[in-house]
Amino acid sequence: MTTDQVEPVAATSPRLTVIGTGYLGATHAVCMAALGYQVLGVDVDAAKISRLASGEVPFFEPGLPELLVKALESGRLRFTTSFPEAADFGDVHFVCVGTPQRAGSFAADLSQVEAATTALARDVRRRALVVGKSTVPVGTAARLADLIRSVAPAGDDVELAWNPEFLREGFAIDDTMQPDRLVFGVSSPWAEHRLREVFAPVIGQGSPVVVTDLQTAELVKVAANSFLATKISYINAMAEVCEAIGADVHDLAVALGLDARIGSRFLRPGLGFGGGCLPKDIRAFLHRAEELGVGHAVAFLRDVDEINHRRRARTVDLVRELAGGDLRGVRVAALGAAFKPDSDDIRDAPALDVASTLHELGARVRVFDPVAMDNARRAWPALEYGRSTFDAASGADVVVLLTEWSQFREIDPAALATVVGKRRIVDGRHALDPARWRAAGWEYRALGRP
Repeated sequence: MTTDQVEPVAATSPRLTVIGTGYLGATHAVCMAALGYQVLGVDVDAAKISRLASGEVPFFEPGLPELLVKALESGRLRFTTSFPEAADFGDVHFVCVGTPQRAGSFAADLSQVEAATTALARDVRRRALVVGKSTVPVGTAARLADLIRSVAPAGDDVELAWNPEFLREGFAIDDTMQPDRLVFGVSSPWAEHRLREVFAPVIGQGSPVVVTDLQTAELVKVAANSFLATKISYINAMAEVCEAIGADVHDLAVALGLDARIGSRFLRPGLGFGGGCLPKDIRAFLHRAEELGVGHAVAFLRDVDEINHRRRARTVDLVRELAGGDLRGVRVAALGAAFKPDSDDIRDAPALDVASTLHELGARVRVFDPVAMDNARRAWPALEYGRSTFDAASGADVVVLLTEWSQFREIDPAALATVVGKRRIVDGRHALDPARWRAAGWEYRALGRP
C-alpha cells in the first residue's frame, strides 16, 4: 500500500494519540497520519519531540523521514509533551513505550508503560479507548485496565484493548500499513468496533484480523518472537553439529527449507539474533511463565538463548583460528555494527559483541557500518572506526563480516584483496559466496561450513 492509494478517512473518524515516540511510536504515528488520521504524538523527552516536529527522525528507518515530512506538511500530525493535551485531543490512545529487560533480572521493566498509562488516564474525562502496543508479560493488560478505571475521571467509560505490533526494523512502514495480520485483544464489542474504525484502510487492503481476549493478544507477540528465536537457534545448533562432523550447514538449511512444513524463512545459519526485541522478549517470557507456575513449558527457551550467545563466541574462535591461534596485535576489520541491515540499532548487537570481545583479547579492531557508526562510537569508544569498507579493511590480517548489509554482500573479493594485509575472511552471516572468495585467493571460514 502507498499513501497515494489510501482513501481519505471520514471527518468523523477517531482522532489518535501515540504515547511514546521511539521506534514503534514514531513509526505508528507517522503511518497513521499518512493513512489520513489526525494524530498527536506524545513523549516526555522534549528534545525528541522537537526533532520530530522539525521533520527529523531520530533513528534510521528507510522511507520514514520522507513520510514524516509529508505528514507534518499535511497538518494531520503534531507532537507534544503534554498529557492533558493528549487526553483532550484523542479518542483512541496508543501506548507505544519501551519495555526493556529489568537490570539484574530476566523480567521486563514495565515502569514506562505504567507511567505513561497513568499520566494519560489522569486527564481522560470522556469515553475513550486506550490501546497497548508495547510488548508486555501476560496479565499486564488486565492490571492496566484496573489502573485506568481507578485513575481516569471518566472511570468505566475508558476501556483498554491490546494490539501488539509486529514490526521488522528496515520494513516498518510496510509492516504498519500492510501487516501480515492485525490482532485485537478486546473486552467489549465497542472496543472491537473502534479498532476496526481505526484500521479500516489497512483492513480494506486485505490484512486479516484476529479478535481475541486481552491475555491472548499479549501472548501472540511473545509467542511469535519465541518461535522465530527458536528457529534461528535451531539451525545454529545444527551448525555446531556440522562443525563436529564436517558437514555443511548451508546445504542442510537449503534442504530443510524446501520442506513445506518447515520453510526457509529464519532458517539462515550464522551469528544469531540480537536487537531490542527477541533477546529480551524470550527472557521476559521465561520469567513470566515461571511466575505463573508453567516455567517448565518454555524451559527450552533457555537453550535457545544459550545457543544464540554461543554463536558469538564461536565467531571469535574462527577469527582466532584464522589468525594462527593468538589475537594479540592482530588487525581485524569488522564489517557491521548494527544488529541487522537497514537499521542503526545496536541494542544487543552480535556484531559489536564480537568486535568488543576481539578487542578485549588483544586484537586491533577497526569497525565500519553504513549507518550505525555514531551509535557504535558512543557505545564502544575504545574500538577504532573506519570511514568506509576499504578503509576499515586496510592492512587487516582478518576480515570478519558481522552484519549482512547489501554493500558488504556485493564486495568484489579481488578489489578488497588489494588493501588487506592477508586474505582471510570469516563470514559471520553466511552472506558471501565461498567459491567466489576462494577463487580470489581468500581463506574463507563460516560457522558450520567445512
